[in-house]
Amino acid sequence: MSAPYRLVIDVWSDVMCPWCAIGYGQLSKALAELDGEIEAEVRWRPFELNPDMPVTGEEQGAHLARKYRRSPEETEAVRGQMKAIADSAGVSLAFEGDGDAPPAMMWNTFAAHCLLVWALEAYGPAKQTELKLALFRAHFNQRRRIGARDVLLDVAEEVGLDRAGALAALSDPAIGARVRAEEKQAWDMNISGVPAMVVQGKFLIPGAQAPETYVTALRRVVERGL
Repeated sequence: MSAPYRLVIDVWSDVMCPWCAIGYGQLSKALAELDGEIEAEVRWRPFELNPDMPVTGEEQGAHLARKYRRSPEETEAVRGQMKAIADSAGVSLAFEGDGDAPPAMMWNTFAAHCLLVWALEAYGPAKQTELKLALFRAHFNQRRRIGARDVLLDVAEEVGLDRAGALAALSDPAIGARVRAEEKQAWDMNISGVPAMVVQGKFLIPGAQAPETYVTALRRVVERGL
């Protein structure tokens, strides 16, 4: 039996993006189906949905109403549709803490992206993915203030990353410059929404697709020898 074909998948994503969490859940299902046939190294790239978000953040419902001109009823309908798709992907977007859920908020994510860029450089793709998933959980399931430096350092430490190294990364202008360069790279590739998965640096799969769509797309990449 031949060895699995190895692919590199760069995922442009934001920590605030529920569809990014869903997309990764669907991709994981696809890769499980392709086990033994295709192996993928997943690397997370930065994309800020709200680069001008103030440090104080914004309540999620108010943000969606302002940005997309949705009524509360329209917002609730979209959330219902999203929950159904998330459930099918094995992804929870619900608050999982004790007591009443705190308000769902939107935060500035530039610092989170700096942390992820550093994690990839210092620890490699697998550990970066572990951090990314922990940030998703912290935001969606735990309702933590992801825009706050101390929270980011706590999450990094919780997945086994060096806290002092993470703190240094958040203050390193070279790390910030790499985040900006990778964000520009996304725009240069006409990526205007996330998730956006780029396979082997060449083949773009936009949006959160169904597992079977990822299976077909990844097999097509292999067939073309990209």
